[in-house]
Amino acid sequence: MTTTLIIGASRGIGFELTKQCLDEGGRVFATARDDAALARLRALGARVLRLDVADTASVSGLAWQLDGEALDTVVVSAGVYGPSTSALQTPTEQDFDRVMHTNVLGPMRVIPQLADALAEGARLGVISSRMGSMGLRTSTSGWLYRASKAALNSVLKDASIALAGRAICVALHPGWVRTDMGGTGADLDVADSVRGLRATLAALTPADNGRFLNYDGQALAW
Repeated sequence: MTTTLIIGASRGIGFELTKQCLDEGGRVFATARDDAALARLRALGARVLRLDVADTASVSGLAWQLDGEALDTVVVSAGVYGPSTSALQTPTEQDFDRVMHTNVLGPMRVIPQLADALAEGARLGVISSRMGSMGLRTSTSGWLYRASKAALNSVLKDASIALAGRAICVALHPGWVRTDMGGTGADLDVADSVRGLRATLAALTPADNGRFLNYDGQALAW
């Protein structure tokens, strides 16, 4: 039986990841911040952990909660979009802090906490976005979100070096997905996106360590 940890499982991609892994008979640890979300995840059959990636004290307790575990797959899904801006609209300090603390500092706090719980050959994926790509960028919309995902890709690349030989680490673009963040006009149903993400993670080889991949496994430019 495989053991999976989903960081940020209260809704959208994280919730669907939890559901699909459980439906296939896996053992799943799922994190959320509030009682209602934890109850929904518990009802699915997940082992729930209360976690707020933007709170230092909350994340500091993650390692001991995973003590003795051997995680086959970890997906860091927690993230926020922030203000919908166009062109060069300067974000407020409050918006900047919220987005960067969640999307960048959160994974920088979480990944070291779970490193010792990774099984040999584990897969570790962070939910990034092609909006963070330098090579593919043609728009300035949501430039704070774009900056945070570009920074997250850097975090993932460093994690792939630090954990080389222990885990295969990748940044993942889930597609434009019909979630609260993606909106109703997005291209992909969340179930289809997650099926692709799971297949991509399952097919990883050591040669993929440190790559930026689309949900269907295609390589993306940094």
